[in-house]
Amino acid sequence: MFETLTVETDTRGVATLSMNRPDKHNAMSAQMIADLAAAAAQLGADDAVRVVVLTGIGKSFCAGGDLAWMKDQMQVDPRTRAREAGGLARALQALNTLPKPVIGAIQGNAFGGGIGLVSICDVAIGADHLKMGLTETRLGLIPATIGPYVIARMGEAKARRVFMSARLFGAEEAVKLDLLAGIVPAEQLADAIEAEVVPYLSCAPGAVAAAKALTRRLGPVIDDATIEHTIGELVARWEGDEAPEGIDAFFAKRKPVWQRES
Repeated sequence: MFETLTVETDTRGVATLSMNRPDKHNAMSAQMIADLAAAAAQLGADDAVRVVVLTGIGKSFCAGGDLAWMKDQMQVDPRTRAREAGGLARALQALNTLPKPVIGAIQGNAFGGGIGLVSICDVAIGADHLKMGLTETRLGLIPATIGPYVIARMGEAKARRVFMSARLFGAEEAVKLDLLAGIVPAEQLADAIEAEVVPYLSCAPGAVAAAKALTRRLGPVIDDATIEHTIGELVARWEGDEAPEGIDAFFAKRKPVWQRES
């Protein structure tokens, strides 16, 4: 049903939603963004689904936004840029408010928008070898549409350690930053995820949905105004001088003009 995702639901009502672009390290293209939003709607409306496990197929969980998709945004008109940025923002919000618990099985690296996807999980468990990073500023961009979810997960103080520097960090630091609830060797990840899933199967699904909605109501506000602001911030970066330079430098395999020797 989906071009870039697979969805498999077992007899208990545990749905595994897997990003399936392993050759692209599960980078989010326009199609994947649309598929994620559609999958969130489908799973949210399916009464047979009790729990959603979000993961990726292949070595990487999600490498962030597809750079070819980003490059395309340099060539389109402002309205199209806003629509594209809005697609990602709305997909993240749909996943963040999914009325089912979302358990992240983070089997590989997560960069940029991939950290946004980690942040919308109610619980995320990672393989202990993985690397993470909010790498947008290397490209002249910012973690805009993922920002509300990242900061809701980390808190502002912890987010400021990694939000602007684009530095990479490992699984242990991801736990300290509250991105991951725990880490295990890769071969133990399935068992760790199962341990997170099982308690929900004894809970009233309506009560679980209501409890999740209450946590969102009591937590940091992520409303339409917040989302529209992040869309505007991302579009502004796409329309500036730095993002075209950063993305062109990436494809040309050269250093952007701002990079200095360490």
